[in-house]
Amino acid sequence: MLIAIDGNEANVKEKVGVSIYTLNLLYYFKKKANKELNFLIFLKEKPIKKMPQSNNFFKYEVVKGSFLWSQLFLPVKLFLKTNINVFFSPAHYLPRFTKIPSVVTIHDLSYFYYPDDFLPSDLYKLKNWTKYSVNKAKKIIAVSKTTKKDLMKFYQVPDEKIKVIYNGYEKNLITQSPKNKNWIKDKNYILYVGTLQPRKNILTLIDAFYQFIKSYPQFKLIVVGKKGWLFEKIFQKVENLKLEDKIIFTDYVNDQKLISLYQNAFCFVLPSFYEGFGIPILEAMSFGCPVISSFASSLPEIGADACLYFDPKSSNDLYNKLILLKKNQDLRNKLITKGRERVKFFSWQKCARETLEVIKSVCLYDKNY
Repeated sequence: MLIAIDGNEANVKEKVGVSIYTLNLLYYFKKKANKELNFLIFLKEKPIKKMPQSNNFFKYEVVKGSFLWSQLFLPVKLFLKTNINVFFSPAHYLPRFTKIPSVVTIHDLSYFYYPDDFLPSDLYKLKNWTKYSVNKAKKIIAVSKTTKKDLMKFYQVPDEKIKVIYNGYEKNLITQSPKNKNWIKDKNYILYVGTLQPRKNILTLIDAFYQFIKSYPQFKLIVVGKKGWLFEKIFQKVENLKLEDKIIFTDYVNDQKLISLYQNAFCFVLPSFYEGFGIPILEAMSFGCPVISSFASSLPEIGADACLYFDPKSSNDLYNKLILLKKNQDLRNKLITKGRERVKFFSWQKCARETLEVIKSVCLYDKNY
């Protein structure tokens, strides 16, 4: 059996979200590769050092091309490969014009709820290329029940075509930072990790923080993440409220710094209006950081009873939760304990194993392999 995979999401230096998902799957697939189960990973560029090493049963093939790579350059290559039994895309887009049975993972459909968060060209591709992919795929993997419901709602995908497989999270996959090496000396800070864009609802977090520091002026807000679409309003809000010395924007940080931030934060806040899964919740929990999350989309599904929840449209509700957590140390300790237990529910090995089972089932169904 030969399984072909689009591995481009993993082949990047700064990995977040879908990149982490794809890389963990590839490492698992490499472990399972043998003479009966071969993998061929297609890339635009040669694999970087952090990608799994190739061997006789797990190989890379570079297909040059940039514009419309998955819709033109890759399909041409696949047309010439007659021995591929199934194709897997870990991120929304399947190649065009191929008769190879396929499986695709859909992470979220936020673009239907927040179209203004996307460039017009990206929005067009997300809506239309994803529609093509879910129609073409023999099986669809959704990373949460929320994503599955959205697939059924917006693309009318039948229930039986979708398999919910949760993302994994294992803290031993991230290099632990040495003790006493925290690069933020003051532990009086609230932490946010994620892209700077409207649907992440950072403005509500800033408003709640502005109220919070009236009672606790020693606190800062640390915002970790790259600038996304329409990020300017966030910086304008900070300037308008004169919070330049209270809110720290770090941009992307490496694993060592991120772990230190989680380990030493007063709490982590995820205020998003919409998330397909919400890996930062699990990151925070695994490093003993209590979580306050918006009660929206998949987040209660992932956080369960290990988070404090608030209405994402109400900065006052978030402010009240911050005050509650500050005044109630027992509650904070309980959230830390529950968080560590909740993380155990999610495993990259389980995620990858179930994903491989779905991929193989399509091959067996279509090829009588």
